[in-house]
Amino acid sequence: MQEFLNETEIIDYSDIGIKKLAFQLSKGLSKHEIVKKSFEYVRDEIRHSGDHKDNQTTLKASDVLKYKTGWCYSKSHLLAAILRANNIPCALVYQRLKLNDDGSGDKFCLHGLNAVYFEEYGWFRIDARGNKKGVNAQFDFPTEKLAFQIRFKGELDIPKLYASPVGEVVKVLSSYKSYKDVINNLPDTLVM
Repeated sequence: MQEFLNETEIIDYSDIGIKKLAFQLSKGLSKHEIVKKSFEYVRDEIRHSGDHKDNQTTLKASDVLKYKTGWCYSKSHLLAAILRANNIPCALVYQRLKLNDDGSGDKFCLHGLNAVYFEEYGWFRIDARGNKKGVNAQFDFPTEKLAFQIRFKGELDIPKLYASPVGEVVKVLSSYKSYKDVINNLPDTLVM
């Protein structure tokens, strides 16, 4: 369990901005309330880079907070940092989804989200990618209300829990800086 509480180079919760935010989002609240408030903050206050065609590509949690933007992966890094700063175990998890929302074509991409550990329940997935038309992710414990459901052949919920982002995600977010470059190189590594 300790690995899901550890700080990493990317989930950098000793950053002063993250520490301050983690304190503000947790003051006087229960664990469930902290998770919900943190989830809603990242979902609602951090722009999804793809939805906004943002050319500011972020990877590290502190940069996501600083620039208030991130792809789904980056937003999951910030949420993990906030929760780990509050001593709440948080993993990174992934889905493999069709690139086209209507299921057409043969291209897939990874989608990044989080799993939080509750002693009375186990691991519970939450998806702070940001809502838009057709996407309505919520924190409604113990019912998962994720941004995307598995609907098409080849899509899957990847069962593994990760303490750090997978290499392909780091590579894309480190190598490509513009919206166009990232969207044309979204990772599709099948990680098991």
